[in-house]
Amino acid sequence: MTIIDGKKLSEIIKSEIAEQVNEIKSKGGKIPHLAAVLVGDDPASQVYVRNKVKSCEDVGFKSTLLRKDATTTEAELLEVVAGLNNDPDVDGFIVQLPLPKHINEDHITLAIDPKKDVDGFHPVNFGRMALGLPSYLPATPFGIMTMLERYGVETAGKTAVVIGRSNIVGTPMAILLSRKGKVGDCTVTLVHSRTRNMADIVRGADIIVAAIGKPEFVTADMVKDGAVVIDVGINRIDDPSHPKGSRLVGDVAYDEVAPKCSFITPVPGGVGPMTVMSLIMNTLKASRKEIYG
Repeated sequence: MTIIDGKKLSEIIKSEIAEQVNEIKSKGGKIPHLAAVLVGDDPASQVYVRNKVKSCEDVGFKSTLLRKDATTTEAELLEVVAGLNNDPDVDGFIVQLPLPKHINEDHITLAIDPKKDVDGFHPVNFGRMALGLPSYLPATPFGIMTMLERYGVETAGKTAVVIGRSNIVGTPMAILLSRKGKVGDCTVTLVHSRTRNMADIVRGADIIVAAIGKPEFVTADMVKDGAVVIDVGINRIDDPSHPKGSRLVGDVAYDEVAPKCSFITPVPGGVGPMTVMSLIMNTLKASRKEIYG
């Protein structure tokens, strides 16, 4: 059984990108610039954005963090988005989700220039991805595909089951695994809360991507011997034995599932660090105009 160490891999990729940025600097080129917009004071969002800004600093990118309070109106946020769209120095930017309930997230996503949409959420990028055209891939699926490639996981002709159908992870993950490519060519089934006989379907999978948001949902009896298990979930559960009174677990019951696997990602330290690094990789592509020219 091989543990796919996302933290270690993200550090390797971070070092590779830092070398490329140093080369850009040595030639007097434009330094990649990522901006992030944080609305409100959601604790998890603050941690995510802080990690993204730090990663930018680590690789030598320029980074800008725009903080807006929770009372910011949708119209005011749309003005911020328009300003970033029109700023020639900003190569890519994200608006951290979730947003306060009075702001329509779809309206904000649609307002972002697809050329600067390094989160890969805009319908233009999503559609290009679905068609197999160059695009900014959603960060978490991009991170997972990178992990599978870097760890040499064989995917061609394999049966994959994606658990969860969100637009951020599940649906794009199913599309990417089914596409032709170095990592892809899978026969994919997407299961969700309305799926009947889910355990039987998952049990037949060579590759399982768990992104359903339920703590330790995937148990050993749902996994066949030799399966590859990618755990996207990050759930905090009560644990009186832990110093903080709680701990993080994934969507997979790691201790009982891991012994059956050929490859598995841990939580924490698996998919999470690669999600942040994917944003950095997309920003580098944006600065080089690799997708849209």
